[in-house]
Amino acid sequence: MLAWLKSAFFDNFIFKLISLLLAIGLWLAVASAPPAAIEMRVPIEFRNLPENLEIDSASFTEAQVRLRGPERLLHSITTADVRAEIDLSDVQPGERTFDLTARQVHVPYDVEVEQIIPGQFRLSFDVREMRTVEVHPRVIGNFASGLQVARVLSDPPTITVTGPRRRVEALEAATTDPVDASGTVSRGSFATQVFVGDPLVQVVHPTPIRVTVIMGRSDEELKAR
Repeated sequence: MLAWLKSAFFDNFIFKLISLLLAIGLWLAVASAPPAAIEMRVPIEFRNLPENLEIDSASFTEAQVRLRGPERLLHSITTADVRAEIDLSDVQPGERTFDLTARQVHVPYDVEVEQIIPGQFRLSFDVREMRTVEVHPRVIGNFASGLQVARVLSDPPTITVTGPRRRVEALEAATTDPVDASGTVSRGSFATQVFVGDPLVQVVHPTPIRVTVIMGRSDEELKAR
């Protein structure tokens, strides 16, 4: 046993000592390297919004963050490793100002947050409301002489939307993407999507809209007769 220990420690002693010194030197070089800094845009995540409320303003979705830490670590960081979280559990209808500090920004170990822009932002909140609105199809196209669009049907004729109360109440109707009915002589049916102009109002159950275009004689054609 003693012979084995002597062999393990003293055989090729010089080479083992050199390897150990190189490893220590490499570790010291890495450990003593000055910290580096990077800037990146990270998503702001809103947590715990009360069930009966909606964000009623153009929300901030990103923050610019300056990070400081070991250069080797910063080189491997992606936006998936850094995120800012804002707790909305105690908000009420109305305006609210939030501070965005290092406490809200989650970063990997050994990395620190040096600067955040913006440091503050303001959001408005309103009661969530649901409402049914009509679907107004949009029809475009070139038609044969003497013909015009006589009637347009939408299936379904209405959709349900939800969002901040004042925005939902201000919404008059939803529209479809333009339907090109060029060449239709009597009747044509087209599948399209519905669109709500307010980005803070959402369609509850998005579904394709079937638009039926019914053609008829144009006013000029009827007068000529």
